[in-house]
Amino acid sequence: MDLERSPLALPFPDMPQIAGVTLRVARAHYKDWDRCDLTFVELSLGTRVAGVFTQSACASSEVEMGRDQVKAGAARALIVNAGNSNAFTGYRGREAVEAIMAQVSEKLGCAPEEVFVSSTGVIGVPLPRDRARDGVTAALIAEPCGWEEAAAAICTTDTFTKGAHSSAVIGNTRVELCGIIKGSGMIAPDMATMLGYIFTDANVAPDFLQELLTRANAKTYNCITVDGDTSTSDTVLAFATGKAGNPLIENWESPGADAFAASLTDVCRQLAQLVVRDGEGASKFVAVSVSGAVSDESARRVGLVIANSPLVKTAIAGEDANWGRVVMAVGKAGEPADRDKLSIAFGGVWAACDGMPVEEYDEAPVAKHLKGQEIDLAVDLGIGDGRATVWTCDLTHGYISINADYRS
Repeated sequence: MDLERSPLALPFPDMPQIAGVTLRVARAHYKDWDRCDLTFVELSLGTRVAGVFTQSACASSEVEMGRDQVKAGAARALIVNAGNSNAFTGYRGREAVEAIMAQVSEKLGCAPEEVFVSSTGVIGVPLPRDRARDGVTAALIAEPCGWEEAAAAICTTDTFTKGAHSSAVIGNTRVELCGIIKGSGMIAPDMATMLGYIFTDANVAPDFLQELLTRANAKTYNCITVDGDTSTSDTVLAFATGKAGNPLIENWESPGADAFAASLTDVCRQLAQLVVRDGEGASKFVAVSVSGAVSDESARRVGLVIANSPLVKTAIAGEDANWGRVVMAVGKAGEPADRDKLSIAFGGVWAACDGMPVEEYDEAPVAKHLKGQEIDLAVDLGIGDGRATVWTCDLTHGYISINADYRS
């Protein structure tokens, strides 16, 4: 499938190497395409890992095994397969993952449980063990590559490569954080919503790294949606090699803990928004800000109902300031709300306040705002202090075209 680059795409950033992280890619030929579709990341001895995974009841073997693996907190390698999700494939899918883990662990001299595997693509087709074996063999001896090559190899229907970088100062030591992600369709919050990987040279205790990633996930990956559908393979992993040599960050009292947490959240937010910018068929990036809710979580839920509404999304695609559709979405969200305190704005212009249309509302600046690619939609519920921002995209015919032809 030949897809045009998203009009919302951002250029791939300059990203530094992370000490203790070696990237390689190879061709496993999981689909009929001429591109690298297997990524191998070798991690230095002592690397710590944390992860969040889909809550789907139909999760892949990679996800089920990964959930157990992160509990030990140690990692030596990551393998990502693109083009085949290996989900809904029973024992054959699990055996394929175990074979990859054994092959890599033998080469690196580590425990199989320290080898993490992710797969993404078509559901219901077992991962071809022979192709996986040959792809891993090629990756193990391939020349190291850069971040953008690795980001390209994990893509499926993505139209551009996605990466993000941040840094923090811990004591007198600067630590780096780099991340890559894939995702375009089947994007909705239920933990992660895509495949994403973050690497840092910081020295962080695994339990605290897990706490920080879980917190960052709640504010970033769980606040995006493209189509309301959650993948069977959603995974976000964070790896910390410790090669920067900073004092161990083991809890919130550790020097630099706040700075590192902020940088991790920053990388996650950048990556999450890039996924929305590549939403299948998207032409507009939409930020839905909800305030005045009874809690932050309630605000997030209201924001997601608005962002997932086909009527709201198609109105934005059609550049129609139909705030009545927003009223509808708030009303069906199942969260505390008061019709007579509800206010709605597009691009900073309030169309309705306190449950009533604004008497001198001028739709001209709103219409101009909706013709742009960056759309701001604000909702104030007027009943509390809770607030949250959710990111989504519009819904166009392009989404239908991509998904109608997905398996071809």
